[in-house]
Amino acid sequence: MKLFYALIQLIETIILWFYPPFKRFMPAQTFKYAATGGANTVLDILLYFISYNFILKKEMLDLGFYAISPHIAAFIMSFCITFPIGFLFAKFISFPDSYLRKRIQLLRYGITVSGSILLNYIFLKLFVESFGWYPTPSKMATTFVVIIFSYTAQKYFTFKTSITQ
Repeated sequence: MKLFYALIQLIETIILWFYPPFKRFMPAQTFKYAATGGANTVLDILLYFISYNFILKKEMLDLGFYAISPHIAAFIMSFCITFPIGFLFAKFISFPDSYLRKRIQLLRYGITVSGSILLNYIFLKLFVESFGWYPTPSKMATTFVVIIFSYTAQKYFTFKTSITQ
């Protein structure tokens, strides 16, 4: 556990080292969220690209009882990795001062992420199947919308830091 906290502290120190030029434009909390969320988003898009192109090879994922389109299956695969990483970054780096219990935070994070999943699903279906866009740029455009929703929900719902917030 000491190693975990040391790693968290190291990541936060590195992030804050880059913060001074942005001090005029945003609070440290927003910068830390942008940095950790940005890193997790890059990881998500990279995992999505690898899953879609190399693991699924752009083919349907047939589960026997249900077939999942490759762009949705790739989303699910990348999500399984980035969900816990995102929670840990948000809990211990971006919003460490929340007064809520960890299990309540995790529950609320799950609710917030469920909203993000729904938005991902809707926009991926819209962009890929209705607009005919390529899956990876569709994922990138979708991510932009989801980030705005996610930050707002996490700051004011999942990791509240005051009762009046």
